[in-house]
Amino acid sequence: MAAFISLFLIGQNINVYGQDGNSELPQVNDTNLQIQEYASGFKFPTGMNFLGPDDILVIEKNTGKVKEIRNGTVVGTVLDVNVANVSERGLLGIAVSDEPKYVFLFYTETENVDGGEVLGNRLYRYEYDNGKLTNPKLLLDLPTIPGPSHNGGVLKIGPDKKSVYLVIGNMNYVQNLTYITKAQNNKNGPPPDGRGGVLRITFDGGVVDGKGLLGDEDPLNKYYAYGIRNSFGIGFDALTGNLWETENGRSTDDEINLALPGFNSGWREVIGFSNMTSEFNEENLEDFGGKGTYRDPEFIWRDTIAPTSVLFVHTDKLGSKYKDNLFVGSVKNGTVFNFPLDDTRTHLVLTGPLSDKKADNNHETGDVIFGRNFGVITDLQIGPDGNLYILSNYKHDGTIFKITAKNNTN
Repeated sequence: MAAFISLFLIGQNINVYGQDGNSELPQVNDTNLQIQEYASGFKFPTGMNFLGPDDILVIEKNTGKVKEIRNGTVVGTVLDVNVANVSERGLLGIAVSDEPKYVFLFYTETENVDGGEVLGNRLYRYEYDNGKLTNPKLLLDLPTIPGPSHNGGVLKIGPDKKSVYLVIGNMNYVQNLTYITKAQNNKNGPPPDGRGGVLRITFDGGVVDGKGLLGDEDPLNKYYAYGIRNSFGIGFDALTGNLWETENGRSTDDEINLALPGFNSGWREVIGFSNMTSEFNEENLEDFGGKGTYRDPEFIWRDTIAPTSVLFVHTDKLGSKYKDNLFVGSVKNGTVFNFPLDDTRTHLVLTGPLSDKKADNNHETGDVIFGRNFGVITDLQIGPDGNLYILSNYKHDGTIFKITAKNNTN
């Protein structure tokens, strides 16, 4: 039995998933919405960003390619860089600024060929010119050791439209104190080296406002937040300018965090709620002379769901009940979660079994699930058309799904 019907839309074949009862297909819980397979054929895509109304750039982790999609069709490769692609290394992050029109890319660069000698985790700025990315400018050159996991890499343009934010993990350093810096709450450790936090810089690679939040030494002066273990999601609330972040726990306690300036996520002293760790002592946390502040998560999953992308839905195109809500993508079960915020925009509205700010098991999350079965979700975006776009590795095929209201012709 066919799992979808094929429609001819915008000059191409679009797969629209039907209500045929197949529980393994991508699905949303709202019967007023529909799912379209907008574009596919990517090799492990890790991020996307809109260049224009029907123009998307998609990055591929293992190939180092940036592909351009217009009206759902791949029209070309605008850039091909050499990347390390073992584990969580590769082409990992993309962001596009409005004015000037820059394309920012974060990747684990290698010499000469994909998989070659690792040169560094690097943030570059490019310019888009007639189907190509040109004029690369190196903005950050960060460590890759010991690795190869927990590279993070997600990029976002700041609310001021003049800065770019990067989340980067701890490079999987756990035992060797040589690699555990003060940014990982090792108070007697070496100074921060660019790992384990959210960094922010100007479009030219400088320090935002000319002064660091946590200190003036480089690269500490580029840290916006720290104490981060392994994150694949940051996003800004357009109503407040606040940054929110997702964090992957070791084997339990995945988190959603409100990351205010100077935020300390707590790793390696704590993960999850601080009152769940009997040995927790806030005096053991590095605060950089009182400039950093630990804050408990706003929500945790006890059973890991591997959260990824963070998105605030700034449109009512999907329905007014979703406007300004926080959406979170995940790897396990390809689930998209939907969280409304309270009037202060600093807490999630959680009821019933989630009123204690935690899901003790995945059965408790039914009321906050927007959709599921989307594969390995790596990015969520609201397009210029106001619709939701989901980037995932769906059954080993990189795919962009488009979520629209059924009465929406766009």
